[in-house]
Formats: sequence, C-alpha cells, structure tokens
Amino acid sequence: MIELTEDNLKDIVDNNEMVMVQYGATWCGNCKITKPKFRRLGDENENIKFVYVDAEKLPNSRSLAEVKNLPTFAGFKNGKLINSVSGNKPSIITDLLDEVTNN
Repeated sequence: MIELTEDNLKDIVDNNEMVMVQYGATWCGNCKITKPKFRRLGDENENIKFVYVDAEKLPNSRSLAEVKNLPTFAGFKNGKLINSVSGNKPSIITDLLDEVTNN
C-alpha cells in the first residue's frame, strides 16, 4: 500500500489496471481502525494497487470518487470508477474488491 503525499491519484488510476483507494483523515478514528485491514488486503493482492489518500489534504484525488463520509473506499478498473462505499466493516472492503476484480 502506498500513502499519497502528492495529489496525483489520477496518474496512479490511469497507469494501473486495478486500484483500490481508502480515503481517510488524521482525525478519523474509523479510518485508523480500517487502515491495517486495508493494508493487509493490499499485501494479499499484489496485482492490485492499494492507495491511502488523506481526503482533506488532497482535493484533486478526493474528487475522483464520491466521498461524503470517512472512511470511504473506492475501486477503479481501467481508469474508471467502479464503485465507492463508506463505512468501517471489513466486508464492505472485500465486497468492493470482488466487484473490481470481477467487473
């Protein structure tokens, strides 16, 4: 998993077949709770790029998905947003991952 330090998520999405994104913020407790689970999924799925985006610091990257609550998870395939979901249950992340890989 990579943590963005520059507002360049669009480049990553455009240059990788499948990308999973966690949008979070430093103040968000649920973001901190889900981040290790998201990182583990990234370790288990090396063919998919996993990215963490600070939604408050990187507005251009945030604009690629519909982010209303944090954490929000977004899945991209071939440069297009497949879906975005909010919440802290691990099942929403794995369901989104399945949706991206099977789309």
